[in-house]
Amino acid sequence: MMHNVGKTDRIIRGIAAVILAILYITKTLEGTWGDIALALAILLGITSLRRCCPLYALLGFGTCGIETQATETKIKTEKLDLDGSVKP
Repeated sequence: MMHNVGKTDRIIRGIAAVILAILYITKTLEGTWGDIALALAILLGITSLRRCCPLYALLGFGTCGIETQATETKIKTEKLDLDGSVKP
């Protein structure tokens, strides 16, 4: 699994998810804004727990501290052969 969300980013996402969920549960945000807050809380919570943000992957960066070259624009993948060897 690819990780592109660092520790600080995970903490911020988790806190934001909890705050948005509390605002929804206490009915501080209702209607469309409440639904948006709940959806955003779920999204932030999931990306925090999985340590992977699809938007970061699409944009080609992350906050987990792994250095990447500035000229590298594609995500590297590897093919696994049936015998278990790795082919780049």
